[in-house]
Amino acid sequence: MLTQEVVIMGRPRRVFTREFKQEAVKLGTAGGHPTAQVARDLGLTPNLLRRWKPDVAGDPVAAFPGKGRRTPHEEELVRLTRDLARVTQERDFLKSVAMYCARPTP
Repeated sequence: MLTQEVVIMGRPRRVFTREFKQEAVKLGTAGGHPTAQVARDLGLTPNLLRRWKPDVAGDPVAAFPGKGRRTPHEEELVRLTRDLARVTQERDFLKSVAMYCARPTP
């Protein structure tokens, strides 16, 4: 199945598989045909095919991750953000303990 119809807010919308997008971009770049012609043959708009090209050109393996999936770069960013929050919390706790211990006793 290359496409799937999804209804969002009462309007039908086509959803394309990752393989379909990659093959469409391959046909548009490798073949000697213009992008508009390839798009018409596949039932797409030329702008849609042009938007897919930079995704495949950047990193073909991580292109079109899908809903809920992140690219490896985004995964690393999430992990680093989580680690920073944990380390900041530990630092603040140690700061408060140090201030408590540094108080003079009556």
